[in-house]
Amino acid sequence: MSFPVIGVFDSGVGGLTVLRAIHRRVPWADTAYLGDTARVPYGTRSAETVVRYAKNAARFLVSRERLGVLVVACNTVSAVALDVLAGDLEVPVIGVVEPTAARAVALSSAGRIGIIGTPGTVRSGAYERAVRRLRADAMTISRACPLFVPLAEEGWTDPSDPIARAIAERYLSPFGEVDTLILGCTHYPLLEPIIRSVLPVSTQLADAAEAVAESIAPLVRERAEGVGQRRYYVTDVPKGFSEVAARFLGDGIHDPIEVDLG
Repeated sequence: MSFPVIGVFDSGVGGLTVLRAIHRRVPWADTAYLGDTARVPYGTRSAETVVRYAKNAARFLVSRERLGVLVVACNTVSAVALDVLAGDLEVPVIGVVEPTAARAVALSSAGRIGIIGTPGTVRSGAYERAVRRLRADAMTISRACPLFVPLAEEGWTDPSDPIARAIAERYLSPFGEVDTLILGCTHYPLLEPIIRSVLPVSTQLADAAEAVAESIAPLVRERAEGVGQRRYYVTDVPKGFSEVAARFLGDGIHDPIEVDLG
């Protein structure tokens, strides 16, 4: 019997960076991705709204796919709704906050850890709590960077772009003394070249993609040849969707299945 499907859910396309890492780590596994592209972004919405949207999305994937695990590849949902989903579903639920915080603590030598993310993620304080559970003496500083999301989706990721660099310099100016920076949004890995160009060269970056893929790999015990089945569900197919998705996934998404979550 093959391993059940790995379900991956995000509010939009950012979670495709996590899915890409999962595909690299366990390419033979079947995966199903759901992007709530009709209601993105979640990062500026109330916690109550995020919980409602997340429950709808998770229940859809469970009803449509034979899930073995659900990966919540959305920092905002992971920060405010993960416990609700874990109690609501009968399959294991893995968020991005705990694995990414653990990666940051492992990378940090001095315990000076910065956190950037959406307003909702930063407002929740989830990363600070996760870091301090692992290292009580850690010093953390956090800042919301909402303009990083459109930069990533527009493909403005070149450090030589004056607008993108100016935004990065303004957002990241408080982080010159940290030794590790958590990229608390799945869009942000696309901006790594700009982020690295602004911060000291010694600064370590911790992002969710590799951290989550690493935590998933032990659950997929059965190795097989070839590439697993890959399905993509979206709640809307906006103009330019394929081009934007390709930036995050590294490959095109052909014929995504449009669904209504109610």
